[in-house]
Amino acid sequence: MASIEKKTEPRRAPKREASADEIYERIYVAILEHRLSPGSKLGEDRLATIFGVSRARIREVLARLAYEGIVDLFPQRGAFLAKPTAERARNVFEARRLLEPGVVRRLVDAVTAEKLAKLREHQDREMDARRRDDKRSVIRLSGEFHTLLAELAGNAVLAKTVRELTTITCLVILLYDTPTSAACRADEHGAIIDAIGKRDAARAERLMLQHLDHIENSLDLAPGDVDVDLEAVFAP
Repeated sequence: MASIEKKTEPRRAPKREASADEIYERIYVAILEHRLSPGSKLGEDRLATIFGVSRARIREVLARLAYEGIVDLFPQRGAFLAKPTAERARNVFEARRLLEPGVVRRLVDAVTAEKLAKLREHQDREMDARRRDDKRSVIRLSGEFHTLLAELAGNAVLAKTVRELTTITCLVILLYDTPTSAACRADEHGAIIDAIGKRDAARAERLMLQHLDHIENSLDLAPGDVDVDLEAVFAP
């Protein structure tokens, strides 16, 4: 009698846990895309379940965000996405006006055809998102444009600082203004890129200051209460 072969299903590889850096990036993008609102509670248990990781890993991510001023930690209450005051909003824009003209000046000195191509490519992606009316992508790409400038300028400390300030600016815009794709205008980004390409540092600095002024002047400083569904924000 022939033996009956027993079919065995191939073993599935265990699902890899998300790293702290990956979780941080997911939260960062959610902020840039205005899917997380200022004041949102970031519960450790809920986030640990959503990402399939330990609470210790979530605490590591929240501590990093708190160090950058993006999250507020309260004893016995937990972590909340920062809800910047009007004064902090003004301080953030003051810091950006001090830093970002220096960023574009440094980039003008260090610009290459390759760096200029990266800026153009980023602008093309932003314009494509605008054509598709993909507001979340427009908001994210608009914020990332400023970080890209700092990265291409070649100063890691500047890039980190600009990234943090840009993220807080996203919270400020969401809290004090109706989030629209016009908050960071693509034509202004294009003009800054043109000035950098022509190695016109003075014009690039002036355009950056005007650009930041336009964003700040769009704020109405009238905060409202917000709530958020974390499961919906981070759903696959």
